[in-house]
Amino acid sequence: MTAPRLSALHREIAACRACPRLVAWREKVAREKVARFRQHEYWGRGVPGFGDPHARIVVVGLAPAAHGANRTGRMFTGDRSGDFLFAALHRAGLASQPTSVARDDGLALRDVYIVGALRCAPPDNAPAPDEVARCARFLDEEAALLPRVRVVLALGAIAWRAWLDHAARVGAPLPRPRPAFAHGARAEAGAHVLLGSYHVSQQNTQTGRLTPAMFDAVVATAKQEAERGARA
Repeated sequence: MTAPRLSALHREIAACRACPRLVAWREKVAREKVARFRQHEYWGRGVPGFGDPHARIVVVGLAPAAHGANRTGRMFTGDRSGDFLFAALHRAGLASQPTSVARDDGLALRDVYIVGALRCAPPDNAPAPDEVARCARFLDEEAALLPRVRVVLALGAIAWRAWLDHAARVGAPLPRPRPAFAHGARAEAGAHVLLGSYHVSQQNTQTGRLTPAMFDAVVATAKQEAERGARA
């Protein structure tokens, strides 16, 4: 029953128009495009999660990129952030290929499911708090359909807070005070282990703030925690 319910939720996410500013922006970008993608048909809608519905690891990103997922319709697909992310997942044996350029390019994730704290591309990659709050129910509903998840890898502070807020909404016990985001941070969030990493954005990867080795180490920790949870 999980697959039909996920499909129905994904259709709802794609059709969502709850945030007027984000709807206007995502559609403007999809209409005006950029020169290098002039011939592409943009998705221009809300972007659902994707991956292995039996995953033990959930990766939480910030939001679709304007000319990445907002164009392709799949999180981290068709942009440099995704190049960095999928290369690392492939090295760890969690993705079937190291790159992803389109929804139908054959990429398959193993034991990983990817979601966004926000499902529409925000101007300047800066969502307003009320926009994140409106999107929160999609995170709640998608997470509820992923019963095997043991580890959550949050890419950046907004994703970290989004998962802690989700855990609080579903009544999961949380540490007090709430754990702060940091690269390599680890926290217990109810039955889940929450891990933090700098976001895989070019702002971090091209400046050396986040290197492949640093991210590989976090992904390895996620795999270890997932295996530990499976044995418990």
